[in-house]
Amino acid sequence: QVQIVESGGGLVQPGGSLRLSCAASRNIFEISTMGWYRQAPGKQRELVAAITNGGYTNYGDSVKGRFTISRDNAKNTVYLQMNSLKPEDTAVYYCIVELVVKGAYWGQGTQVTVST
Repeated sequence: QVQIVESGGGLVQPGGSLRLSCAASRNIFEISTMGWYRQAPGKQRELVAAITNGGYTNYGDSVKGRFTISRDNAKNTVYLQMNSLKPEDTAVYYCIVELVVKGAYWGQGTQVTVST
């Protein structure tokens, strides 16, 4: 089992910024990839961004140039810096932790709302 603690969601105006954090209970040697997905009402869950233990990053097309994912291996934590937020970024954001050996684990989700 992997315990995942997410934080940083909330309400922000269009054009604003938020930073999400996701801490995992496993050490860096056990984790291969950490990332974020999101799901808006009535839509499928989609990739936002992911980062491997080697630092390779992958972003969803809709967030490229606005969001940045980073990873602190010493803290087993991944961060998602979200800038220039738009109303269509409104969703529940889920952290995912993939282990080297086996298994992928999801966080409980954190709500991000972009609205005036």
